Amino acid sequence: QVQLAESGGRLVEAGDSLRLSCAASEDIFRSYPMGWFRQAPGKGREFVAALNGIRTVSTFYADSVKGRFTISRDNAKSTVYLQMNRLIPEDTAVYYCAADPDGDYTRDRDWAYWGQGTQVTVSS
Repeated sequence: QVQLAESGGRLVEAGDSLRLSCAASEDIFRSYPMGWFRQAPGKGREFVAALNGIRTVSTFYADSVKGRFTISRDNAKSTVYLQMNRLIPEDTAVYYCAADPDGDYTRDRDWAYWGQGTQVTVSS
């Protein structure tokens, strides 16, 4: 049973925009904060953004993406989005959707549910 499924990753050029989607099972979507992480080749998984709340939403961002990326949710579709603008080659990574953090949002080991990831490649 797939609970988190990412989509939208592809090859883009520096300066382009891209939107990633994470379709979640409804019970997860309505119960837990959700977030995005990324993993570049040879590196550990890095926190990107997170949100919590259904009607009133709080958002959190890594400094490296603040002002360029936006996390949002569509309650009708049980989907979380990551809008990425002004992409740079350093944004190249596999992007993962996650849910149900227990503790520090920025620590990947504190999140219980993970998607399979979607590749984003930014060419210079």
